[in-house]
This record gives sequence, structure tokens and C-alpha cells, in this order.
Amino acid sequence: MGQKRSYKRYPKEFKEEAVALIRDQGYSVPEAAKSLGVASNLLSLL
Repeated sequence: MGQKRSYKRYPKEFKEEAVALIRDQGYSVPEAAKSLGVASNLLSLL
């Protein structure tokens, strides 16, 4: 059996900021991800 993966947990405030960048400020998902210092595919998981 393999090792169990552990995922980093992001606080609610981080998630709200990511959504605000995309919805309110017109950022694209890749732009918002870069601004937040995360991979763009991560934002689709939020």
C-alpha cells in the first residue's frame, strides 16, 4: 500500500479572496492563481 496523501488546507479567507479576484476584479483563473502564489488547477478545487 502507498502512503496517504496529505493536502494543504486553505482558510476560508483565502478562498474568499480567490473568488473575489475572479468575480469582482475580473481576473482570469490563471491570473488569480499567480497573484495568490498557487497553481491554477488548485483554484478549480476551491
